[in-house]
Amino acid sequence: MDALMIDDAMNVTQNISRWYVIHTGPKQEIRAFENLRAWGLETFFPRIKTRRLNQFTGSATMIPNPLFPRYIFARFAAHESMHKVRFTRGVSNIVEFGNGPCAVDEEIISILKSNVGNDGFIRMSEELKSGDHVVVSKGPLRNLSGVFVKDLPSSERVLILLNAIRFQGNLVVPRELVQRVA
Repeated sequence: MDALMIDDAMNVTQNISRWYVIHTGPKQEIRAFENLRAWGLETFFPRIKTRRLNQFTGSATMIPNPLFPRYIFARFAAHESMHKVRFTRGVSNIVEFGNGPCAVDEEIISILKSNVGNDGFIRMSEELKSGDHVVVSKGPLRNLSGVFVKDLPSSERVLILLNAIRFQGNLVVPRELVQRVA
């Protein structure tokens, strides 16, 4: 009798539309994302921009990559749509633990979505404002501190007003080497 009640409770929760983690085929995140959207499901594919140096010119370019390679999120009622989702092109499987798919808390999706910038990518670096106290975290200038002045146009570099004994000078460093001082 108790097992029957548990099964009924699980069926009720499966009829509620919730977020689930979808495991995709290799390099199939966009395909799965678009195909699930075509089914009318709400989907979320968090992506980031990663910096890659051109081996010939040394210039940096930003490459879009998945935040979670081979995983996307979809919102659906498991009882109604599980079969359709599982057999959608690009989808390898739905992440499951135990007897069924593992739902993701709405709050986690909301946090991820709140970090998406205007360009559609997750913001990974902290935003620096003019006047923020910063320190260089790596490289030959490590531990030098100063004041953030501005981002330099068309590059991944920033301008810092360096604080040193009896000297103040401008310093241009790669953005990834700079951290805000608490």
